[in-house]
Amino acid sequence: MKAILIEKPGNEDVLRLGDFSDPVPGPADLLVDVKCGGINRADLMQRQGFYPPPPGASPILGLECAGTVAAVGKDASGWRVGDRVMALLPGGGYAEKAIVHYGSAIHVPPALRDEEAAAIPEVYLTAFLNLFMLADVKAGEVVLVHGGGSGVGTASIQLLNLAGARSIITAGSDAKCEQCLKFGADVAINYSSGPFAPKVKAATNERGADVILDSIGGAYLMPNIDALAQGGRLVLIGLMKGAKSEIDLSQVLRRHLTIFGSTLRSRPAAEKAEIVSAFLARFGRELENGAIRPPVYRILPISEASTAHRMMQASEHFGKIVLTMR
Repeated sequence: MKAILIEKPGNEDVLRLGDFSDPVPGPADLLVDVKCGGINRADLMQRQGFYPPPPGASPILGLECAGTVAAVGKDASGWRVGDRVMALLPGGGYAEKAIVHYGSAIHVPPALRDEEAAAIPEVYLTAFLNLFMLADVKAGEVVLVHGGGSGVGTASIQLLNLAGARSIITAGSDAKCEQCLKFGADVAINYSSGPFAPKVKAATNERGADVILDSIGGAYLMPNIDALAQGGRLVLIGLMKGAKSEIDLSQVLRRHLTIFGSTLRSRPAAEKAEIVSAFLARFGRELENGAIRPPVYRILPISEASTAHRMMQASEHFGKIVLTMR
């Protein structure tokens, strides 16, 4: 099969289209003929050598894909050859074929094109896991999401709207903020124009956010603490601006704050299956009727994977960048 290969870590130029052996599914796996694959910032980190795949995962980049089922393992219940599928992967999405544990696969509803389906699994399940399973967001609560124009950011806006929660996002330009507002965010803050915490307080009558979803890391730790309401929950899912920071623990104690650390990729297959099942139980109807629909910024052929990576690195996109295998 054709796949994007990396001989050694480096910049976008190390990505090349080449031949790789077809994956062999196990008894609980589906073999997927991949039509489209989503691009995620974790792919950029892996390309640079900072985020190796978990043990046993494909060395090929790609954490999500969509296509059709080509083979079904004997223990993979609920699936037939020819079914449309979108899949959460530990790796392997930048290729013509991929394998996925059946518990990490979702039937693609007729309302979604393949390009849209490929843009759902990683970001929507990340948003769902961290906002609803860990932070237990309730209707009426205020949630601050950093990087509102990203894949996880736009997924969060959509799910929070469906859940009746209020969303405040940060983004790096007035134009990106405007896009987030049009997509459904309640408040948008341009982080390039000054500290975000006072603006979060101003938007909440000085109360602060009940929940913060943060992919930035160290540089935002204390501003996040400042922006939280009494009893607030901070969910850390990335380290784009550092892994280390000092924290005033007295604020955590006095204000009864909770800090979660969370990743999705390294979780075992059984946990991912539970997340998928919980997501479908909560939002399956909205997925089926097209109320859940990711914004797709660009669709590029797999041969232009390096261009897709440059695009994401520059943060010029709103929503998702997708590779097509055609």
